Amino acid sequence: MSEQRVSNERKKELEELDPFQENLLKAITYVKEYKKQLILIAGAIVLVAVVFAGIMYSFQKAENNAGILVSQVLTKYAEANDPDKGYLETKNDFQIIFTDYTNTTAGKLAKVRFAKICYDASKFDQSYQYYKESLEIFKNEALMENFLLASLGHVSLARKEFEDAEKYFLQIEKGKIDLLKDEARFALAMLDEAADNTVGSKKLYEKIVAEYEGSMYKPIAKSKIDEIK
Repeated sequence: MSEQRVSNERKKELEELDPFQENLLKAITYVKEYKKQLILIAGAIVLVAVVFAGIMYSFQKAENNAGILVSQVLTKYAEANDPDKGYLETKNDFQIIFTDYTNTTAGKLAKVRFAKICYDASKFDQSYQYYKESLEIFKNEALMENFLLASLGHVSLARKEFEDAEKYFLQIEKGKIDLLKDEARFALAMLDEAADNTVGSKKLYEKIVAEYEGSMYKPIAKSKIDEIK
């Protein structure tokens, strides 16, 4: 009699669902009820994944194509072995890169390279334009920003726009990044010297000598200090 009672109680326990089983049954019921909608959702997720993969492949392909094209154009420029001839032979190729691959890393860097090509061919207005556009592109990359500010400073000097040149070099001189700071200080010292500000130029030359042991500008700065004395 006792065994029968235990058996009945155990049977009752077994008939009662534990929380896990109950939730599992609810999930199965939900799936059956909304099977069509779930299939559509799953299909949409797969479609998004496929589209995303396609976009990434397209970007990578564009990046590869841009890199190859830029390399070919730079080879053509080097083979010209003359700044003016190289500029004339590659300017149309660079325009194609800027139009077709503007959003690729290779395309963005090509703009920097072409700005230098323009500078070497004495196309200073064009050089300034492309360096300015590049500065906007790379404005959040500190090292690249310093390089472009220095380039704009030198182009401004070539254009005889001395106030603009000073503005660009000062941004480097007052910045937190040391890259090209010795060059910026040297350019600013030369500008001060040209404006007969010998006190200002001497201070900048002295900074170069004191702070930049391996700088290519150090020997020149030393001789300039001696001249000012």
